[in-house]
Amino acid sequence: MNKDYIIEELKKQIKGISEEAEVQKVGEVLEVGDGVVKLTGLPDLMASEMVTFPDGTVGVALNLEEDQVGVMILGDYKGIKEGDQVTATGKILSIPVGEKMIGRVLNPLGQAIDGKGEVETKTNYPIEREAAGVIDRKSVDQPLQTGIKAIDALIPVGRGQRELIIGDRQTGKTAIAIDTIINQADQDMICVYVAIGQKESKIARIVAELEKRGAMEHTIIVTAGASESAAFSFIAPYAGTAIAEYFMDQGKDVLIVHDDLSKHAWAYRQISLILRRPPGREAYPGDIFYLHSRLLERSCRRNKEAGGGSITALPIIETQASDVSAYIPTNVISITDGQIYLETDLFYKGIRPALNVGLSVSRVGSAAQIKAMKKVAGTLRLDLAQFRELEAFAQFGSDLDDATKQKIERGKRTVEILKQGQYEPISVENQVAILYALTRGFVDEVSVDEITKWEEEFSKFMNVSHREILDEIKEKGEISEKLEGELKKAISEFKL
Repeated sequence: MNKDYIIEELKKQIKGISEEAEVQKVGEVLEVGDGVVKLTGLPDLMASEMVTFPDGTVGVALNLEEDQVGVMILGDYKGIKEGDQVTATGKILSIPVGEKMIGRVLNPLGQAIDGKGEVETKTNYPIEREAAGVIDRKSVDQPLQTGIKAIDALIPVGRGQRELIIGDRQTGKTAIAIDTIINQADQDMICVYVAIGQKESKIARIVAELEKRGAMEHTIIVTAGASESAAFSFIAPYAGTAIAEYFMDQGKDVLIVHDDLSKHAWAYRQISLILRRPPGREAYPGDIFYLHSRLLERSCRRNKEAGGGSITALPIIETQASDVSAYIPTNVISITDGQIYLETDLFYKGIRPALNVGLSVSRVGSAAQIKAMKKVAGTLRLDLAQFRELEAFAQFGSDLDDATKQKIERGKRTVEILKQGQYEPISVENQVAILYALTRGFVDEVSVDEITKWEEEFSKFMNVSHREILDEIKEKGEISEKLEGELKKAISEFKL
């Protein structure tokens, strides 16, 4: 090969070399634990900053100490060893967000795991963001219809509210959340379901059920399965909230379900103990309350000046032996705007949803109900509470006056009407018609055994023969004197 040619080539290559220096902050792995590593040599790392390891694995800075940094690994940590070089990215942990995520199943890093190809997005949101200030918020006054009679009538949930679903294992907590998601089909609501530490088989069943009922068309599922690392369970609810915030920023209403925050707290405890953070009550780290408050505080309703939109949160908490006074349940109860308490005894008696009316509360109350529902369900809660008292009393005394007997009989029918099957949400106008018939005494003559059949047939009758009455309730949200007369006439016409 010609010597001059080689010299020319070398000159060209030397000219092409960039003189700009590239600065990289590099540290070294000191110690590797279960999903957690300790680094040295990165003194100016930020909290929640991403770092990369030689094999491409990403970590997030959690503990910032004087001479070392505790990092949580997002993914497989088995390829990381002592002495490995770690590079700081200068970026806070963010995930991709966008419209294309609707209908997809994602992991907490925003990557699709449903086998339908990658999700194409151009926008990234940090998974931790400051919640909207008081000035940017608006009071909750728009209902979020769950489609569940007992909740919409007794414990109404409003758009922008945080309503806790709490109860023991296997009492129907997830069922309430899924029914609410199914009921949003025509409510102009985007739903985000976050599964934290759930079995993969359970998540697959939920996805199949939502697809079957056409609910995946408005739903995004973020999942950190039971077989995934504790780090994924820890960031999953924050990632779900970041996705929800993207839609809220566009003025849309979003429903987010965190299923469940007990497992989220367990995952955080696991990471914290490995990082040698001092344990507090029940071995949870001292900032566990702050962990959940900064998550749920991001759910709110914004005013028009701040772009409108809302995030309604339904966090789920699992209790042990119905103990609502345990550490994590009391924490989340104090952060939320009310709770739907599900009781094991009621569940096994066949009363489903197994709602304990005494312990369940909505701090928004009737502000989150349409006027028609307020009118028909106004006394329902009190009647039900009185029935529970009288029912217990009636077991000991057979000599009851007529008024007491009537209250007990009405109470039995109320309990039957408030029962509802899973995946069977009912539209608000149908609920109003059914509850009007109940509270105005039209079902007092129907035997308790036939109440379920009566309700089913009555709903069909109203939808076929008197659809105009239901349409007016839906459109106007209230019952005028004229409409009430028509409704009474329609109920009187109906015979089982």
